[in-house]
Amino acid sequence: MSNAELLARFSAAWLAKDVDALMALVTDDCVYAASVGPEPGTTFRGRAAVRAGFEQLLAYDAEAENRAGESFVVGDRGFAAWEYVYTDATGATQTVRGCDRFVFRDGRVAVKDAFRKTFDSKDHA
Repeated sequence: MSNAELLARFSAAWLAKDVDALMALVTDDCVYAASVGPEPGTTFRGRAAVRAGFEQLLAYDAEAENRAGESFVVGDRGFAAWEYVYTDATGATQTVRGCDRFVFRDGRVAVKDAFRKTFDSKDHA
């Protein structure tokens, strides 16, 4: 499978919130640098910790609609843009935008490093 196909499969699994499918696509020594947590975000290392990190972030964003954006791969690096759309306490729509930087190795994701632009947390219902 090409790195572009790997990124597409990973993105589809993320949109489906399928942690088992995500874990089938990562290396044993994978690293997940989350976009939330203690600044600049929590970093999870190794399969067990990364699984827990994926589960935590998918739960954190569970009330939002997840929308995939553009993605591309250059060699062993990939990039994917995304949005989460929430309804805040006032009923207004809030959009969180972000991107992930990927490192691929041996047909798997070795690193997922996430970044997000967000609204003030007091607005998040």
